Amino acid sequence: MLDIKLIREQTEMVKESLRKRHMESDVIDEIVALDEKRRALILDVESKKAERNSVSKEIGRMKDKEGRDAKIASMRVLGDDINSLDEQLKGIESLLTYQLATIPNIPDSDVPIGVDDKDNVVIRTVGNKKVFDFEPKAHWDLGPELDIIDFEAGVKLSGTRFYVLKGAGARLQRALIFWMLDLHIRQGYKEIYPPWMVREEVMFASGQLPKFADNLYHDHEEDFWMVPTAEVPLTGIMMGEVLEEAELPLNLTAYTACFRREKMSAGRDVRGMKRGHQFDKVEMYKYCLPENAAQELDNMVADACATCEGLGLTYRVLLQSTGDLSFGSHKTYDVEVWAPGCQEWLEVSSISNIGQFQARRANIKYRPTDGSALQLVNTLNGSGLGLPRTLIAVMENYQQADGSIVVPDVLKPLMGGVEVIHK
Repeated sequence: MLDIKLIREQTEMVKESLRKRHMESDVIDEIVALDEKRRALILDVESKKAERNSVSKEIGRMKDKEGRDAKIASMRVLGDDINSLDEQLKGIESLLTYQLATIPNIPDSDVPIGVDDKDNVVIRTVGNKKVFDFEPKAHWDLGPELDIIDFEAGVKLSGTRFYVLKGAGARLQRALIFWMLDLHIRQGYKEIYPPWMVREEVMFASGQLPKFADNLYHDHEEDFWMVPTAEVPLTGIMMGEVLEEAELPLNLTAYTACFRREKMSAGRDVRGMKRGHQFDKVEMYKYCLPENAAQELDNMVADACATCEGLGLTYRVLLQSTGDLSFGSHKTYDVEVWAPGCQEWLEVSSISNIGQFQARRANIKYRPTDGSALQLVNTLNGSGLGLPRTLIAVMENYQQADGSIVVPDVLKPLMGGVEVIHK
């Protein structure tokens, strides 16, 4: 959430940031008008309450019953007026909070202007696309042939866009999760195992509500929300807390399943396991000082890239354009790995500097060592990495001519002696 003071004092800059995202900016004028009305009401209410307090003291000193009764009667009218103004103020503040909650973060100055992901800028590519002496297969053929992916069983159980991992396929996915968590722990992250269902205020704090309500799974009876990413509970775990400056940066990592109402069309882009309503992901999350956020973003990108390198995958890093930038992001890098069977780059991580956008919603602050006033922390998040796309890349890059899949070296200790997945 943006600071109302920023909107009030730099209105045109905020409106321009919306235009860079190809959004209407009229809502900013509405917010400014609401803020002016709110502040005028506050002054009016405070003035009337001060008057009531002053007259109440005067009534306490009066000995003339008739005069006192008249004052009391006038104070009843004033009290009704104050109650009415309080109700108006409550309504305006509620509307203002909602309006503020729908405004996205301001893009960093070096984020390229663009319409969509086609305008993202490739920063670097690491490694070469693997050359095969046979025609590499896509995972949607490899998996069923090896009996490690069962698409029909997924549809039988849950419907379209679901699948079942079997045998060595399930174990390979589990090995990836375990290895990535262990890697991030070695990189300095503390592992968290959070709930996969959270309260509404946690969804709001992370920026998922009210913007993305239609894309979330919600249990209306218990009022639980299924997490779309571990970023949500990793934000909520510090909601309302005050951290000490010496604790920062605080680096967290977590594995969760993720649940999203994907709006998908048929075609190549969604074939196989690339997109679904449920998927696994290992998340990286940072709380840091605002002045250190740029360096911490670079650090997190390096940590995600180290994950790709450990798996021996060819990857590239892209800087997102304003047209692709997520709602809460100030600046985002994507990491994509090459999948030779699909013949495409698959995004396995988006690493974002969120600034103080989430911390303001979640009221997460830190206490400076110099004793000055409490300040909002800076948050960052990134996948480290997302599944099943990482699994797809491993399967397709490590396939052999006979249809088998070699297990990457770093995963072999977690595969119970399985080094090659055969038919």
